[in-house]
Amino acid sequence: MATLTSADLTDVTASESALRRFLHGLPGVDQVGADARAAMLGTRSIKTTAKTAALDLAIRMVDLTTLEGMDTPGKVRALCAKAMRPDPMDPSCPATAAVCVYPDMVPAAVEALGSSGVHVAAVATAFPSGRAALDIKLADTQDAVEAGAHEIDMVIDRGAFLSGRYLEVYEEIVAIKAACARSEDEPAHLKVIFETGELQTYDNVRRASWLAMLAGADFIKTSTGKIQPAATLPVTLVMMEAVRDFRALTGTQIGVKPAGGIRTAKEAIKFLVMVNEVGGPDWLDPDWFRFGASTLLNDLLMQRSKMKTGHYWGHDYVTLD
Repeated sequence: MATLTSADLTDVTASESALRRFLHGLPGVDQVGADARAAMLGTRSIKTTAKTAALDLAIRMVDLTTLEGMDTPGKVRALCAKAMRPDPMDPSCPATAAVCVYPDMVPAAVEALGSSGVHVAAVATAFPSGRAALDIKLADTQDAVEAGAHEIDMVIDRGAFLSGRYLEVYEEIVAIKAACARSEDEPAHLKVIFETGELQTYDNVRRASWLAMLAGADFIKTSTGKIQPAATLPVTLVMMEAVRDFRALTGTQIGVKPAGGIRTAKEAIKFLVMVNEVGGPDWLDPDWFRFGASTLLNDLLMQRSKMKTGHYWGHDYVTLD
């Protein structure tokens, strides 16, 4: 495929009509084919040594998440301790990628995680609805970044997207991306959440993926976890195809984050198999693929214990998130 130039990208986003032509000119998604391929990839089995490595990789990819109205600094500190040392009895167990919290909980997470290397991710932009004025969304983002968040998970305005106001959504992502910048420090990475359960079609998922990538997203993310269906294998497959094709055209690699509803190690490994088959091994890294989850980590730890010791932990051994 030919490489898009910066001039081409400028032309694509120069007007509402140009952006619409580009997005609606993308190849349509064969829904039956996508479902069938995802189901086929979900049947793949992996050997014992590969499974051990896959469990550790999945742990390293987890954004350990608490996004509840009853969150407290104490709960966040406990979650941070678990993120840094998922298995306190086994120092060989890797840490998770990040802890994901509401913006007002960022200071507590930053303090608790210190220099551990575990990132602080903050949801922003009137999460989970996205229903707020742009100035409020920008202030929400800036507050989280100034408090020390390494990553911002924003939600798109699904109403604008489904109404075909693509340039409005594009410009909002561009503005939030600019708000992620810090003076002197590296900018916070931007994950753009689509809420795929509300996008209705796989074609819309593909269009939203390209729209977010054109606007500067570092990651594209399925869901807030508040709407079902959330992170399904077929939807994530469509997004993986989009980031693969975007890199082939532009040379820029974008990450993918399925979030919501992934609860077992068996499910997580299905996602890793799909990532390897569709995107390739370059995406099998926490820098390029994440799981947004709260309960997944417990099952990963129990399966890891089973692989190492031959027996499962008791349920009273793991913390309840």
